[in-house]
Amino acid sequence: MNSSGWGVRALLGLVSLALAACGDNAGETAAETTSEANAVAGAVNIYSGRHYDADIEIYDAFTEKTGIKVNLIEAGGDALIERLAREKDASPADIFITADAGVLWRAESRGLLASVNDDTLNARVPAQYRHPEGRWFGLTRRARIVIYNAEMGLPEGLETYEDLADPAYRGMICIRSSSNVYNQSLLASIIAHNGEEAAEDWTRGVVANFARKPQGNDTSQIEAVAAGLCRIAVVNSYYVARFIGTDIGDKVGGLFPNQSGRGAHVNISGAGVTAHAPNHENALTLLRYLLEDETQTAFAGSNNEYPVVAGIAPSGPVASLGEFKADALPAAALGRNQRLAVEIFDRAGWP
Repeated sequence: MNSSGWGVRALLGLVSLALAACGDNAGETAAETTSEANAVAGAVNIYSGRHYDADIEIYDAFTEKTGIKVNLIEAGGDALIERLAREKDASPADIFITADAGVLWRAESRGLLASVNDDTLNARVPAQYRHPEGRWFGLTRRARIVIYNAEMGLPEGLETYEDLADPAYRGMICIRSSSNVYNQSLLASIIAHNGEEAAEDWTRGVVANFARKPQGNDTSQIEAVAAGLCRIAVVNSYYVARFIGTDIGDKVGGLFPNQSGRGAHVNISGAGVTAHAPNHENALTLLRYLLEDETQTAFAGSNNEYPVVAGIAPSGPVASLGEFKADALPAAALGRNQRLAVEIFDRAGWP
């Protein structure tokens, strides 16, 4: 794919839309989690910030293959971090799974994840997408991209994230709030590449170009662009893939930014073994399973994400978005710069 963008047109014959988006909801659902199960050698207990029925199907397949029972607690990533911190060494959790490198960093920085040196995990996950000390490992990837109103067309000269701050795009941009971890990670990447001062100038420029006050999730931004409420927006690639083959999907086009330079910003869903995992070896067995070729295809495809293991092609609607150059910035840098990103958002007046 090239920097002029793609047209997200109706594509007959593609697989059905991916499952509904997960939110950072603080509610929890337990799948047969009991104190007795925690003591069983054949169990693995997951605290997950991912909320997809397809994940449960994968866990069922893992149990069928290995005999290891999976017990699942679902909640928002930050809520699970607080739960792990409260439980300390009494926690039943073996694995923490979440949908952003920044959230993984929050768990890591609070000492909640164990350091793992596993040959299989190290071989399967590229160094860019795992913690340098093995405290977490990427499972899937997604790009944060620019979309535009197809009828209005891609604004002239828009090719990079940096271009979004150009006054030429005044009143054109819709985007989520600064409290959204996806935006925090994007700004963290800009800090890593361009430095704090340039990142703050960029943030102020984007704020000046808002078409409306930040609101809603990425789906809301896509709907707003399709309706002509704003000309451009910044969203995750899997949200766009969900609309392929729909009326809304026909009304937006998309751009992988920075294709002539560093490449598009990429984030991960990932997992780490908890610091006090009662079933440490079973946790490793599950992580290895999630990184097998067949599982990678299913785990990533269920949410229109990209597999993290090299050489495995994306499946489903997201594949139609085409190939792109990904930023080689290590995912660990997104966490390290997250606190500074939040400070910059606040100084720039990004709600």
